[in-house]
Amino acid sequence: MLSTIAIESLKRRKTTAILTLLSITISISLLLCVDIIRTQVKTSFTRTVSGVDLIVGAPSGQLNLLLSSVFNIGTPTKGIEYKSIAALQSNKQVSWLIPLSLGDTHRGFRVVGTTNSFFDHFKYGDMQSLEMAAGSAFTQPLSTVVGADIAKSLGYKVGDKIIISHGLGSVSFNNHDDHPFTISGIVKKTGTPVDKAVYVTLQGLEEAHTGPKHSPTSMLGRKSADKANEHEHEHEHEHEHEHDEHTKEHAVYNSEAFTPESVSVVMLGLKHRVTALQLQYQINQSKKEPLMAILPGMALAELWQIMGNVESLLLGLSGLIVICALIGLATMLLATMRERYQEIAVLRTIGAGPFTLLLLIQIEAMLLTIVSAALSLGLVAGLMSALKPWLSSTYGLFLSSPLFGQSSVIIILLILGCTYLVSLFPAVAAYRRGLHAGLNANS
Repeated sequence: MLSTIAIESLKRRKTTAILTLLSITISISLLLCVDIIRTQVKTSFTRTVSGVDLIVGAPSGQLNLLLSSVFNIGTPTKGIEYKSIAALQSNKQVSWLIPLSLGDTHRGFRVVGTTNSFFDHFKYGDMQSLEMAAGSAFTQPLSTVVGADIAKSLGYKVGDKIIISHGLGSVSFNNHDDHPFTISGIVKKTGTPVDKAVYVTLQGLEEAHTGPKHSPTSMLGRKSADKANEHEHEHEHEHEHEHDEHTKEHAVYNSEAFTPESVSVVMLGLKHRVTALQLQYQINQSKKEPLMAILPGMALAELWQIMGNVESLLLGLSGLIVICALIGLATMLLATMRERYQEIAVLRTIGAGPFTLLLLIQIEAMLLTIVSAALSLGLVAGLMSALKPWLSSTYGLFLSSPLFGQSSVIIILLILGCTYLVSLFPAVAAYRRGLHAGLNANS
């Protein structure tokens, strides 16, 4: 009966009730969005790189090694010799290996020397592989693949030539003009540091610094490429009607055949992930060359702890917004008390006590908040579903189910509790008005 009376009372004050309902709904929605993004950003951040079991480099600290290899921030103090790379490659526990060479830039963007294995094995988010928006991976020693942000900001397309510079400054006076790289591919937008990097071959990078290197292995790679090209020309003569794009698919460039003197970092994928800790210990205890192996997931979690204050600040600000909305609810109920003197007098006449009036006001406040919470849950769920593709491609934020976890339930319960406390002020006012109405009736 009290619920029915409360609903009818709110209907009589339709405009004020709807405005209050909208205010609370927006506030709760904002708080839920911040909570979801806070938890999902943390999850996505720890999956900036996925599928990589170990990152190996010179001993320079776990975070320094992570920042230089994954986020392209800073540079390892020392490289890894090729003999150590060969030893890792031959390890029975290692499935694949990605070498990375750092230290150069292109118009302020980081240049990373690597092989085609990077595009084959590097994954991000929910084990998503890198895809090409245009072109392909390395097709010759002086090939380069650029990230989506670089291609967009600098207006690059497949076939353009670029010059890399030595050093990490945005302005360099040591450009490698004699060794221009040709863009063979543009990586599709990932929302990760890959979008802001220029990837070149290890062979091309070393030639840009020291000139062509004619090692037996590199010569073998060139011979195999020459044979492939000869086969390609014969194929063209036999099938002249085929398009050039089809013949390019048969072009062969074995970027792994080149053996650099050293690289900055190596990423490893293992045959069995359970052996990661064992191999990490073996690498860290190696006496042949001082090396350091880190687990990317643990390093990313440690880095997130440093940034945790930001999420707490956002959550705190959203909480203050909700409190302001609830105070607005209490203000609305108090402001309508004078309009409800006649209603209170009628209720007292038919036998409603002061405590009943107190409950009536609290029920009205709780009804508004419950409806607002339900609307907020539906609104946030629909908004996140609609924005999911955009968030993943633009910001690398991969929303995973369920959206509403334990923290969302706690938030709703806290809001209902705060509503109960805030509604006490107008409820007590109604209680006192009920007492006065009763005394006047008796007198």
